[in-house]
Amino acid sequence: MKQDSELDSLVRQRIRGLRVARGWSLDELAARCYLSPSTLSRIETGHRRIALDQLAPIARALGTTLDQLVESDADDDVVIRPHRDETRGITTWLLAREGAPHGVTAAKLRVTRPVPTELRVHPGRDWFTVLSGTVVLQLGERTILVETGEAAEFSTMVPHAFGAQDGAAEILCILDHDGERTHLGPARQQAEGG
Repeated sequence: MKQDSELDSLVRQRIRGLRVARGWSLDELAARCYLSPSTLSRIETGHRRIALDQLAPIARALGTTLDQLVESDADDDVVIRPHRDETRGITTWLLAREGAPHGVTAAKLRVTRPVPTELRVHPGRDWFTVLSGTVVLQLGERTILVETGEAAEFSTMVPHAFGAQDGAAEILCILDHDGERTHLGPARQQAEGG
């Protein structure tokens, strides 16, 4: 029972917090979710139970989902620990938690290896920006140097590989599902306890 009241309180705080973050008054949010301002006020203050038929339009109006409004606030471990793969010369920090929406994954990589000789192909697209150092991107027959502050985006159906030039390079990358499986397989398995 205590857990239900804590979740109820958390949902109310999130509704109010999202409304205030958008700079909306009670009247503005109420109009967007087709509730009266007094009903919305009572929901936010805990003077009215939150009904599912009210929560769904509130979430939609706030640009969030029901899942996000009611998800647990238990962030037992907020530290993202690196996965070091010495044989591949890559250290990975997954910037998406287990259970995050699928489709794209963000990761920070520290690359210490030179460009591998074996080029890979997989469906999708890759995008990365270089945070420090220089990345050598082998894209088919082309060798492209991507410097600090620059970014690259390419079809992964083109044979490709990347490595660091003259030491280490750090990149922030966004990968679709196929790129995640190909590039982050060992790191993703470790993050999920595999």
